[in-house]
Amino acid sequence: MTTENLPGLPEEPVARKGMFGVKDSGDTSGYNRLVVRRAPKLSSSRPYGSYFDEVADALEPAFADAIERVVVDRGEVTFHVRRERLPEVMQHLRDDAALRFELSLGVSGVHYPEETGAELHAVYHLCSITHNRRVRVEVSCPDADPHIPSTVQVYPTHDWHERETYDFFGIVFDGHPALTRIEMPDDWEGHPQRKDYPLGGIPVEYRGAEVPAPDRRRSYS
Repeated sequence: MTTENLPGLPEEPVARKGMFGVKDSGDTSGYNRLVVRRAPKLSSSRPYGSYFDEVADALEPAFADAIERVVVDRGEVTFHVRRERLPEVMQHLRDDAALRFELSLGVSGVHYPEETGAELHAVYHLCSITHNRRVRVEVSCPDADPHIPSTVQVYPTHDWHERETYDFFGIVFDGHPALTRIEMPDDWEGHPQRKDYPLGGIPVEYRGAEVPAPDRRRSYS
């Protein structure tokens, strides 16, 4: 059964098919059959619902020029923030008594090659233990200038998370105490989770075993 036959999928139009630029060849991951039919929501209007309005009320007065947009989708809220104001916004989210997002659940990267001037995104998942709330903060930067301020000084656990995001996506976190690769070898070329990274052609040796490149493995259809 392909994704076209699965029940509960949104109707047309189809936004895109597949992942990582795959075109019906050599993909053993299953992403080749992914069908995305729903365009992302660009912004949301008030009222946001749930506790999201309270969070926005505590954040927006001090950072009206820093918040580019707010998106509420599928029961979650995302604050899109200008990259140069990120450390200030994150510290306010952590320290303000009405917010108290003391815990960061991590930093991840996303690559949107079709978003000219904002191809690379860093995403931060924050949790308030005090108020039992969660929010997402998202920052973008252009591929030609892949710099985002580090937030290690606000959330020390971002040390390794920012290193991983740099390793896999090439985002440079300015001010990070030691921004080096964390999973790939130091001399590795490129950033493997970008959508323009080649899927095949690189044989890998792991603990003495040779793993062939994806384009030389068995293809499932």
